[in-house]
Amino acid sequence: MPVAQKVVAAPRSPRALILKHATLLAAAVLFVFVLSLTYGLDLSPGFF
Repeated sequence: MPVAQKVVAAPRSPRALILKHATLLAAAVLFVFVLSLTYGLDLSPGFF
């Protein structure tokens, strides 16, 4: 069985599923917060 099918077909408890989604949400919020502090990524030629 391929790894991707094992991940999708693996039985998960509701608590683990909620924890996974809460972690992903927290990571997304942190990413947006850091981007808002830096006003986005500076990819201008002068940066390099």
